[in-house]
Formats: sequence, structure tokens, C-alpha cells
Amino acid sequence: MGAQMAADDPGTLVSTQWLETHLKDPDLRVLDASWYLPDAGRDPRNEYLAAHIPGARFFDIDGIADHRSSLPHMAPPPEKFISRMRAMGVGDGHQVVVYDSAGLFSAARVWWTFRLMGKTDVAVLDGGLRKWQSEGRPVEDVLPVIRDRHMTVQRQASLSKDVTQVAHASKLGDTEIIDARPAARFRGEVPEPRPGLRSGHIPGSKNVPYPLLLNEDGTMKDLAGLRAAFAGAGVDLTRPAITTCGSGVTAAILSLALERLGHRNHALYDGSWAEWGMYHDLKVAKGQSGV
Repeated sequence: MGAQMAADDPGTLVSTQWLETHLKDPDLRVLDASWYLPDAGRDPRNEYLAAHIPGARFFDIDGIADHRSSLPHMAPPPEKFISRMRAMGVGDGHQVVVYDSAGLFSAARVWWTFRLMGKTDVAVLDGGLRKWQSEGRPVEDVLPVIRDRHMTVQRQASLSKDVTQVAHASKLGDTEIIDARPAARFRGEVPEPRPGLRSGHIPGSKNVPYPLLLNEDGTMKDLAGLRAAFAGAGVDLTRPAITTCGSGVTAAILSLALERLGHRNHALYDGSWAEWGMYHDLKVAKGQSGV
């Protein structure tokens, strides 16, 4: 049973019931942040056009990114984020709710991006479009009317780490580096889906595959379940944390869970394994967690 145990918090996670109740609020903005790995063979934009939560705008994770970087969907510079959000009618004073079609997958990445830009009135829809539709809640195929809205941002640099900072943390061992990838990829037993990357994990990191944080219906586990998942991997929640994954998407699910637990000293490694696995001068560990 994937019962909704967690209380609604418009700063982290809201239920399908909460969203339907608030759907007509004038300052609510709903974003469809569906995204898939390249080999999934799915087009999230076309799926959005076919059916989305009423009023939702489409947030293109690959498009609203820093294209000066060769790495996939790195966080956009503030000026690009502002211009894209204004064009989508999202601005200051809005409560933003982000969802994806998988349940709880890529939406957390957009939640983290808003937080990176200093916007805290943003939440993820618990269970996403999958739960919304399973409950018979409304969808539509018409595009919303967009009205420009001013937006100001204040980038929170502490929420993002670069490769140098992560390498330093790995060497010092004073920070919990938590990897959201599947266990076989973490242990280096299978090749990475992106060609040219080495297999394994950042030395000293610990493995919490993101599905361990979710119920079968795609909702996030309650606080006790989240604590148990981190504890099972040997993560000390009293220490600073850096989340990582394949390319910075599912790492944000870990970040969302940490935020739910009241952990305030956490950052996301934006380059993640797409970057670390590429550089042969960076050490790679294999086998079990923390090795």
C-alpha cells in the first residue's frame, strides 16, 4: 500500500488532493517536468500536449539548462532561468507545484532548480501524473493562457557542488556523498548507460538507490521510511551531505527526501557520474558502499 503518510508541505511535497483543492488558486503554477533517459523512446513534450494536469506548463529539463556545458542538463544560468520562467508565466509570488509522469522521478530535479534560484514556494506532486490519473482526476490537452510575470532570483551557490568540491569532500571524508543510482551501477558491475564512462562510484560514497525512498505507487515514503533507507546505507544524517547520480536528475530525489527530514546542509553534485566517470584522473571505487 502506498498510502499518503506525509503531511502536505508546499515547500517540499503536496498530495494529489491538495493540488486538486488548490488548482484554481490564481497564484498557483503547475509544471509538467516529465523527462526520460534517451533510451526510453518516449517524448515527454508530446505526452504533455496529449494530456496534462489543467493549467500545467511544460518544463523542458534539457532545454532550460546551461548549454555552454558539454554535460547533460546542467543547471541554467539565472538569466536564462528568469527569461524561460517569464515566458511560461511563472514569477514572483507564485506557488509552484512540479510533477512528472513517472510518479516521482524528474520533478524533484526541477524542485531543486527552483531552490537553487532562491525560490522556496515550490513543491513536488507526490505520486505525480500517474497517481493523479489513477484517481480519476482531470486532465486536459489545451495549452494554458500565459501572462508574463516578473521574476527575481538569488542563486543559492551552497546547494550545488562542482567536481573540485566533491573531490575534496571525497578525500576529506567529512561529508556524506550519497549516490542515487542502482546498486549494480554503483558497484561497477554493469556498464553505464552513457557511452565512454567508467563504471563504479566516488570513493567514500554510499548508495541509496532512489526507489528505496518511494512507495509502489510512486509516492515518497513517510519520514520513518526515509530515515530507514538512509540508515540502511550507513548514512549519518547529522553530517553535511552531497547527493549524486548519473546526470543530476535522480540525485534531486535524495535532496528532496533530506529536506523532508529537516536536513538543511545538503547540496547536489550537478555533473554527477556523467562528469566524474569521464575524467580518468579522478579515482573510482567499486564494490560495496563506502569502499
